[in-house]
Amino acid sequence: MAGIDLKSSAFGDHAPIPRRHALEGENEPPPLTWSGVPDDASELVLVCEDPDAPSGTFVHWVAVGIDPRTGGTAPGRPPEGSTELVNGFHRRGWGGPHPPPGDEAHRYVFRLYALREPCVLPDEPTAEQVRRAVEPKAVASGTLVGVYRR
Repeated sequence: MAGIDLKSSAFGDHAPIPRRHALEGENEPPPLTWSGVPDDASELVLVCEDPDAPSGTFVHWVAVGIDPRTGGTAPGRPPEGSTELVNGFHRRGWGGPHPPPGDEAHRYVFRLYALREPCVLPDEPTAEQVRRAVEPKAVASGTLVGVYRR
């Protein structure tokens, strides 16, 4: 599968996510940029999840229907034209990092998938439902990992 280069001007890969993007801060989605989306992609899907959550992988953000011709997101904004689904906090849109106090730093895995055809997800998908719906249709993907500790 082809690779998408996914980056953020707010933090580097495997580097700390600034507090303004955390639930206890301003809870604003971090700016993202991407390149390397294949020409045959019909839709992009953005997912952010915490695989270190005590109850299992926790979904922080799912945005579907992103135009593959876009190159990223504006600071504090969802992907233009996307539909944001309900996250693990039972709220639509971005839900910033919020690991239990005292835990080691949690990883927040941002994945951008380029799909050859649109996917259908429930309004409040689990991490497993996202993977089952998206991965078989993906023609490319990219990953960015941030860390956060309280």
